Amino acid sequence: MSRTLPGPDGRPRCHWCMATPDYLAYHDTEWGFPVADDTRLFEKLCLEGFQSGLSWRTILAKRENFRAAFHGFAIDRVAAFDAADVQRLLGNAGIVRHRGKIEASIGNARRAQELVRQEGSLAAYIWRFEPAMPPPAGAATCEISIALSKDLKRRGWAFVGPTTVHAFLQAMGVLQDHAEDCAIRPAAAAARAAFRRPG
Repeated sequence: MSRTLPGPDGRPRCHWCMATPDYLAYHDTEWGFPVADDTRLFEKLCLEGFQSGLSWRTILAKRENFRAAFHGFAIDRVAAFDAADVQRLLGNAGIVRHRGKIEASIGNARRAQELVRQEGSLAAYIWRFEPAMPPPAGAATCEISIALSKDLKRRGWAFVGPTTVHAFLQAMGVLQDHAEDCAIRPAAAAARAAFRRPG
């Protein structure tokens, strides 16, 4: 079974991104391209946690609202959130108003601060999990995402199950999961080849 479908320009794309134009733009310009910026990595971990039980389309449509509500996902600012901020976020109709996920994001910011102190950066820690060989294409989890999920949970992170972490690793380019015949795969592969691993 093919993992691609023709896009509006006739070129093949990973089949999942044909569901909505928002997915197409995200797939073509972000998904699978390597990221070393701690703020973007933290944002994506938070947003993947908020997606749990929902569709990525829901989260992507609200992403700018999330960024405004969480002060751009600056780790130190989110780590300083208190009970008043939780109530503020629970009253924000522009985001997913789930107390557990909101509180997890704040707690995870504090755990991210600890990782930065220990590892030098969140990126240095995350990219240590890059596999020497890519896992099977199209999988929902793999040994790498299971290992990273387990380690994050051991460190006190929440809403970081193996499936959530796998989606995060795919999106941030740590795992290359563009389909073999996807038109964007060569650009993503070139970006990964030129990427300077942190740490």
